[in-house]
Amino acid sequence: MAIWNPAVECAKRSDIEKIQLERLKWSVQQAYDNVPMYREKMEKAGVKPSDIKTLKDIQKIPLTSKLELREQYPFKLLAVPMKQVVRIHASSGTTGQPITGCYTKGDLETWAECIARIATAGGVTDEDIAQISFGYGMFTGAFGLHYGLEKIGASIIPISSGNTERQINIMRDFGSTALIATPSYAMYLAETAQKMDMLKDIKLRVGLFGAEASTYEMQKELEQRFGILVTENYGLTEVMGPGVSGECEYKTGMHINEDCFLAEIIDPDTEEVLPLGEQGELVLTTLAKEAQPAIRYRTRDITRLIEEPCPCGRTSLRMEKIKGRSDDMLIIRGVNVFPSQIESVLIGQQGIGPHYEIVVTRENYTDHLQVKVELVDASLLDRYGELEALQRKIRNDLHTVLQLGVEVTLVSPNTLKRFEGKAKRVTDLR
Repeated sequence: MAIWNPAVECAKRSDIEKIQLERLKWSVQQAYDNVPMYREKMEKAGVKPSDIKTLKDIQKIPLTSKLELREQYPFKLLAVPMKQVVRIHASSGTTGQPITGCYTKGDLETWAECIARIATAGGVTDEDIAQISFGYGMFTGAFGLHYGLEKIGASIIPISSGNTERQINIMRDFGSTALIATPSYAMYLAETAQKMDMLKDIKLRVGLFGAEASTYEMQKELEQRFGILVTENYGLTEVMGPGVSGECEYKTGMHINEDCFLAEIIDPDTEEVLPLGEQGELVLTTLAKEAQPAIRYRTRDITRLIEEPCPCGRTSLRMEKIKGRSDDMLIIRGVNVFPSQIESVLIGQQGIGPHYEIVVTRENYTDHLQVKVELVDASLLDRYGELEALQRKIRNDLHTVLQLGVEVTLVSPNTLKRFEGKAKRVTDLR
C-alpha cells in the first residue's frame, strides 16, 4: 500500500526526535505565554519553557486531567485570539461538562494531513467513494475524517449516522468502497444489510473504524461479514480528534503521527513514566496545535508503545489497541476487568451474535458481574440442553480469561440495544 508522506512517516528516529523537540519547545512556550492554567501549573512546579532542553524534560511539567480541562469551559484554554479560530468542536459531555476543541486554519490543515496519513495506511486512495457514517455535528469524528479523506482525493458521502436501511441503500446505489463508522455501528450495518439480503450488492473494500475501542475479534468478524480490510484509528477531542494514530494493513499497532503528538506511558497510580514497551496509561502532548495546545494530557486509555520495525516501512512508534481505560476499568471482587477482554471472548462464538451488555451489581456487599448475549437462533431457547451447553461454554471461556465467575444470560435475537454512535456496553448499578 501507499504511504502518504514518506519523508515524515519513514524518517530516521533521530530526525523524528529532532522535529519533536523543536515543536515541543514551541508548544510549551505557546501554552505558558497564552493559557493561564498551564502557566499556573508550570510556575507551581517551578518549571519554565526554557527548562525544556530534551524530550525527557517534558516530565518536569505536571500532568493535565480531564477535570482541569472541563474547568476551563468554554474558551479559557485558547492560546490565540478568538478571531483566529475558524472551527469549534466539543466532546459529548455525557459524563460531565463538555470539553471544547478550537482550531485555527493551520490546525485544520494539520488535522487533514494527519487523517490523510492514517487513511492511506488503512488502504484508502483517491479512487475510493467514502461513506462517512459518523454523526456530523460537535463530535470531531465526522469532520475530521471528512477533510482528511478529501485531501487524499476520495469522493465523500457525508451521510452521517442513523437511518440504517437508507445507509445500506446508499451504500449499494452510490457504490461506496470505504466505510467510516464506529465498529459497533458497522456491525449493525452489516447485520441490517444481511437482513435486507443486500450484502452481495455492496462494493465495500475497506473500513476505517474509530471513536471506540474494538478487539481483533470484532475486526475479524466485520472483515468476514463485509469482505473488507478493517483498520482502527485513534484520537480524542482534547488533543485534536481522530488522527493521532492509525493501523496499516499489517495491523502491528496504530502508527502515531509523532511530528504532531508526543506520547508517554505512565503508571496510572504512581504517575511514573514507564519504560518503552511497558503497558500503562497513554499521555499525549500536542506539538503542532495552535489554537489549543494540550500539555501532558492523561487520556486514561491503557496501551503500550511499540518500537519494533513494521513491515509497511513506517518508522513511527506505534500504540497497541486500547485494552481499556484506567477510569472505567471494572474492579470486580478485587479483579481488574476490561470490557475488551469480555468482547474478545464473545465475538466469533458459535450460536451468539456480536451484541452484548455487561451489567454490574452489588448484592450483600459482593460485586456481581452479568454478561447478556444475543442468540442467533431464537429456537435454541426451547432446546434446553443445547442452551445450557452454550451458556456453560461461554461462562467457562470468560472464567479462563478473567479468572472470575461470570453469570451469562442468553437472550432472544434483536433484544439488546443497537448503537449508531459510541456503544455503551456497561451498565454499572452498584
